[in-house]
Amino acid sequence: MTGPSRRAGTAGAQSRAPDPAATEGEAPSRPPGGQEAAPADPGAPGGPGSPGSGRTPEPGGLRDPGSPRRAAGLRPGPLLLALGALLAALTVGLLAGAAGIAPRQAVLQLIDWLPLLTADAGLTPVEQSLLLELRLPRVLLAAAVGGLLAIAGAAYQGVFRNPLADPYLLGAAAGAGLTTTAAIVFLAGDDVSLVIPAAAFAGAVGGVLLAYTLGNVAGRGGGTATLVLAGVAVSSFLTAGQTFVQQLGVDELERIYAWMLGDVGGGWEKLALAAPYAAVSVGVLLLHGRVLDVLSVGDDEATGLGLNAARARLAVLLAASLATAAAVAVSGLIGFVGIVVPHVVRRLAGGSYRVVLPLSLLGGAAFLVLADVIARTVLAPAELPIGVVTAFVGAPFFVAVLRMTRGEGA
Repeated sequence: MTGPSRRAGTAGAQSRAPDPAATEGEAPSRPPGGQEAAPADPGAPGGPGSPGSGRTPEPGGLRDPGSPRRAAGLRPGPLLLALGALLAALTVGLLAGAAGIAPRQAVLQLIDWLPLLTADAGLTPVEQSLLLELRLPRVLLAAAVGGLLAIAGAAYQGVFRNPLADPYLLGAAAGAGLTTTAAIVFLAGDDVSLVIPAAAFAGAVGGVLLAYTLGNVAGRGGGTATLVLAGVAVSSFLTAGQTFVQQLGVDELERIYAWMLGDVGGGWEKLALAAPYAAVSVGVLLLHGRVLDVLSVGDDEATGLGLNAARARLAVLLAASLATAAAVAVSGLIGFVGIVVPHVVRRLAGGSYRVVLPLSLLGGAAFLVLADVIARTVLAPAELPIGVVTAFVGAPFFVAVLRMTRGEGA
């Protein structure tokens, strides 16, 4: 080829080359050769998010703690740590109190209490009754209520994809408050304490069902946002009803507020009342850990993966609401457990709900046992309502979570 011809061919090739300035921000659909282009590495030189690239990484490149891509099973280390924390909290709960019972005596008495085992703890009959009839059921009830509220809060946060969701979001607390207040006012007397758990349970379940029905009827496909708004509306209405009923029985205000601030005393009867509902709800929620991981990416993606999002959400909400109702029925309204514990677990152990749910169950149990120890001892011989202790811890933590959530969304 002659010199002019070679120069002409070069000029033609240059004229056909794309201008980088004209195509800035546009990625070619196929590179030369007709092969599909490999996705850019956000950290590679010139890739999205690299220094000097001028481009921000795509949302899909962010590390979402709740994304199924990071989902992993529960490892033995965190599980053993949570079990150790719960065991330590139970030990402190059994030993804390005005009557000094040595750890060795408490352990021997518990061994002697078990079937087919005998041990001499050296405790008087009064000390035995104190340990086995007052402290032990109280500690176990606090652990049960804390675990139920924490795992229910984690489930609500997974369904609504919001770390600020709590077990009372759909009207469980307001419904239980209304029915319990009505029972105390209209059934005044010593026997009303036997009716309160059933009234609180019915009110909690009824409030959630009312909110769910209203959300479906009014929203018709509005998703979780419509359900949250329905919960707010139902809660406001039921709270107004509770206030009206309170005015009809001002003489019972002390008992009403005592229930509203929470109490984990009451012996083995309350523990037996909550046990079957707790077993069913916890079992269902633990089996839906992988489902919550899929729901965390959104309904459309979950449907594309073969999951019936509406049915899965309903199953999780029913189980979480049943756990909340069981807890409220035997302890009253204890706030912030369902927000504080799941968030701490998520920060420490990762965002997969196969990890968050069981660790929240154990962590919530340990947290409320320790909160009850503080409530029993900080003003001894008087007793502080356990809901006050959890509010002192939870309110500042709620603000911290809100700030972190706003920072991540900025």
